[in-house]
Amino acid sequence: MTRAVLLENGLLVDGTGSPGQLGDLLLVGDRIAALGAGLRHRLPDGLALADVQVSDCTGLVIAPGFIDVHTHDDAIVLNAPGMFPKLSQGITTVVTGNCGLSVAPFVVEEPQGALTLLGNSFKYPSVDAYAQAVAEAQPAVNVAPLIGHTTLRFACMDDLTQPATAGEVAAMCSLLEKCMGQGAIGLSSGLFYAEAMPAPASEVTALARVVARYGGIYATHMRSEMADILEAMHEAGDCAFQAGVPLVISHHKCAGPANWGRTQETLPLIETFAQRQAVAMDVYPYVAGSTVLREDLVDGVIDVLVSWSTPHPEMMGRTLASIAAEWGVDQKTVCRRLQPGGACYFQMHEDDVRRVIAHPLSMIGSDGLPHDRHPHPRLWGAFPRVLARYWREQRLFPLETAIYKMTGLSARNFRLHQRGQLQLGWHADVVVFDPSKVRDVATYEQPVARSEGISSVYVNGQLACDQGCAQALAHAGRMLKRPVPTA
Repeated sequence: MTRAVLLENGLLVDGTGSPGQLGDLLLVGDRIAALGAGLRHRLPDGLALADVQVSDCTGLVIAPGFIDVHTHDDAIVLNAPGMFPKLSQGITTVVTGNCGLSVAPFVVEEPQGALTLLGNSFKYPSVDAYAQAVAEAQPAVNVAPLIGHTTLRFACMDDLTQPATAGEVAAMCSLLEKCMGQGAIGLSSGLFYAEAMPAPASEVTALARVVARYGGIYATHMRSEMADILEAMHEAGDCAFQAGVPLVISHHKCAGPANWGRTQETLPLIETFAQRQAVAMDVYPYVAGSTVLREDLVDGVIDVLVSWSTPHPEMMGRTLASIAAEWGVDQKTVCRRLQPGGACYFQMHEDDVRRVIAHPLSMIGSDGLPHDRHPHPRLWGAFPRVLARYWREQRLFPLETAIYKMTGLSARNFRLHQRGQLQLGWHADVVVFDPSKVRDVATYEQPVARSEGISSVYVNGQLACDQGCAQALAHAGRMLKRPVPTA
């Protein structure tokens, strides 16, 4: 018998930004079969109330499942497919392959450089091969894959310290074309990282043109988020505009004390871009970022918390300042000694974070690094934190806007077909939460902690998580391939 679930008497917030309405939501199989009031008295033909699992949602919000538009979950959906850090936040879909880093299409036993952020799962020469692995792993969340520019460089180039030759650009374009033909949703770049930094704008534009032909999108970790941020923004905007592809600026921030307050410059520039091209941005709700240990990010002013270190794993969870005091050296020396490693950099100002989160063009993404031994708390808490801190406590925007930034806006910008909204006939990805209790629990000191207030999560119509579970109850996630463009 087809599964049927009736969520009754909740506040339906549909993911469009429209005001919520008290009512019911009926899930039949993997689709939304009905929504409105009093649904138990007007079930579809052939469906009896005795065949329906009824859940009382009085006092709770019923919303589309959250979409994490900025993840590095490419490998973890295969290696730990329960995806509990995300599922327990209400996330039902993850966009992988961000910052120029994707596990496909590339095969190597020992990844180097920035690729290590994704672990060691580089054994997928194509999107089809990765999709097959996802199908076999049966993750608890949906997976929407971007293709990384840096990964393409590793796959097609001998010397990544140089711009690609004409032949190498052609090889990357050909490989990307195959990936797009197999359903990838777009391209990402990470020009901030050493392996991609030598790439000129023309190299990226050539690849973006391939994506445009397939109706995909281009997401970028820009070349700079510090002093040269405006120049980096113009480069990103021009690349996307010339290629004719929608642009997503990844984890928009103004990093470093010298750049605090500059969102008052960057956000108007993004609005200017929006007058000529499709543009959006994602943001995480914290003042610290997280990436590999890099000397150029260590200034002796901001706090830097070690998330992992190969030569000194005992220093995980400590600040560079405390280690420097213990060792009697400066922080840059500590950084060198701990490499390879990762860290959380407290490089943003809260006022800038608030401006970006409140902006109409911003979506929410966690940017969590699931392979870090002491991860940034955003891996476990980003989405409930938006609801607790920026909606309930600070009233930065209405509840409906907060949910729109996590659902409908995200699905629209990443072209995720029939997801992100509570609409008749759409896919049944749903989260139910208590608006008075939802909050993040993960901290920088204790980053692995389940958020509170998420009552239940349904992925493609199956109950995947509820308040009492400690692991995924169902593995109903799917690979979400790019929909065929309509004329």
